[in-house]
Amino acid sequence: MSKSVSDNKHWLISQTELESWLDQIANARTLIAPREVAGLTLYRPVEKSDEIAWNDKPRRSAPSGRPVLSIKEIFFPATERMFSIQKSGQDIALKESFPDWETVVFGVRPCDARGAKLLDALFLDTNPIDSFYARRRENTTLIGLACKSPGSTCFCTSMGGAPDDAYDMDIMLFEMGGAYLAKAVTEKGRFLIPGGDWKETTTDLPSANFEIQFPIPEKGKWPEHFNDDYWMRISERCLSCRACAYVCPTCRCFAVRDELVGPGEFERIRCWDACTGENYRRVAGGHKPRPEKGERLRNRFYCKFFYYPEQYGISNASACTGCGRCIDVCPAGVDITEVLVDLEKPA
Repeated sequence: MSKSVSDNKHWLISQTELESWLDQIANARTLIAPREVAGLTLYRPVEKSDEIAWNDKPRRSAPSGRPVLSIKEIFFPATERMFSIQKSGQDIALKESFPDWETVVFGVRPCDARGAKLLDALFLDTNPIDSFYARRRENTTLIGLACKSPGSTCFCTSMGGAPDDAYDMDIMLFEMGGAYLAKAVTEKGRFLIPGGDWKETTTDLPSANFEIQFPIPEKGKWPEHFNDDYWMRISERCLSCRACAYVCPTCRCFAVRDELVGPGEFERIRCWDACTGENYRRVAGGHKPRPEKGERLRNRFYCKFFYYPEQYGISNASACTGCGRCIDVCPAGVDITEVLVDLEKPA
C-alpha cells in the first residue's frame, strides 16, 4: 500500500478545476464515481465529469449522498472469473484473469475507504494473499469527499470514524462554499495532483467535532451474550434475504464454483455469499451448521464485532464502518444500531 506523505500541502480548487482534472483522469485511466443508474446512485465508470451524480446539476455542487453499494465491489466484485480452462484431448490449458488496468475512484465516502482498509486485513495482510484483490487494490487510487454531516442512518462516529476522516484515502477533498480544499494523504495521491496547475493555499483544513452517536459493546462483552434468547427474538423479523451482506462494505464471504462455458471449456467463478443465507456452509449430506435464523443472524453480528477483530488483529476496532446501508436496505426492519444499543444496556 502507498505510504503517507510527509508534507502538509493542500490546494484550493474551483468546481471548474475539479471537473477539468477529473476529465483528464478519465482520458488516461478508468474513472469511477457516483453515477445515477436506474434511479440509484452507484459507483460506476464515467467517461467525463458530466456523468457524475452531482447534487444539483445547474449549480454543480458536490456529489450526492453515499451510493447504494460501497467501493467493495471494485476490489472484490460480486461475481468474477478467476481463470478459464480449455481441454482438448489430453491437453489442458489454464488462463488466469488478472485485472491490470489503473483505476481512480472519485467521491469516496470515509466509511467506504475504511471498509476497504478492513478488507485488507483478510485479503492483503494475512497469508495467503489474494492476488486478485491485491492487484485491484494496488492499481486503484481513492479520491475521498468529506461528508458535511452523518446521514439519517449513519453511525460512523460510534465505530471510530467521522464524516470527514481522511485516514484511509489517497486524496481528500473538503467542499467549501462551491470550491474544494484538496489534501494529498498518500504518495500515490500526491502523484495524481497536477503539478503547477493548482495553487497551494494556506487556508486551514476545515475542522469539526462530531459527537459519538452511541456507545457500542466492548469486544469482551460479546461472548457472554452468545446464548441469549435475544437472537431468536430479533430474528423473527429476518427474511434471510442476505441484502444486508451484499450492501455491506466489509462482508467478504464468497463461494467458488466451476461453470461449463462450451465444449471443453470451463471457467472458475467466485461469487459473494452471506452467512445469513439458509444454505450457507451446507455440507455433503445436506447438514446445515446453523439451521435456525437466530443462529445465522447472531453469527453476522459476532463476525462484525468479535470474530473478525479476533482473527485478523484489528485490536479494538470492529468490522463495521457505521455506513448504515444495512438499515436502509432491510425489508423487515432489522436495525444494527438497535442491536448494539440493546446489548449495551445493563443486564
